[in-house]
Amino acid sequence: MTIRVLVADDQAAVRAGIVLILRSADDIEVVGEAADGVEALAMARELRPDLVLMDIQMPRVDGVSATRQVVAERLADVLVLTTFDLDEYVFGALRAGAAGFLLKNTDARDLLTAVRTVAAGEGLIAPAVTRRLIAEFASPTTGRSGRSADDGVLDALTRREREVFFCLGEGLSNGEIARRLSMAEATVKTHVSRLLAKLELRSRVQAAVLAQELGG
Repeated sequence: MTIRVLVADDQAAVRAGIVLILRSADDIEVVGEAADGVEALAMARELRPDLVLMDIQMPRVDGVSATRQVVAERLADVLVLTTFDLDEYVFGALRAGAAGFLLKNTDARDLLTAVRTVAAGEGLIAPAVTRRLIAEFASPTTGRSGRSADDGVLDALTRREREVFFCLGEGLSNGEIARRLSMAEATVKTHVSRLLAKLELRSRVQAAVLAQELGG
């Protein structure tokens, strides 16, 4: 199956480089290029790609606002690209429902892997930002703070959903969760969808951060 990708970045040279890498893969098709958040949102509505590669800092409408709208309208999954290993925009994109975070200095192979991973419904955070992202999102100024599993956060989840939830916190893929818990991968996907809805989370990346915070 071909993965249809929209690339949004205000720097033409960077955008061209990303497009060149993506077009080197037989299973990825670049369906559009956007130079700012306004164009990204309009093109996402028109083209309905599988994935939007979204830069954070763009003119007119930034990547966070564009991500929020793309996710809210269920237009596509969003993989955020940033030149910074961590900044306030990344936290905003996390809350907006981005499915993954990748640094722009990622090499070509890892970029292609990230696109395939997110397009397959898996969350992804660049290893360089994972620990700091979790720590910052759990701080009083950026997200839930000081929560424990005893606070009742997970009361709405079934036992199986809790198991899947804490597997997400370990960064496991659906296939890895299926093998660990001895269930079908399709069943894992169902559990993930249900627990996200119950916890009012927009992405499995948010779930993974929360699971880490709750000490899974």
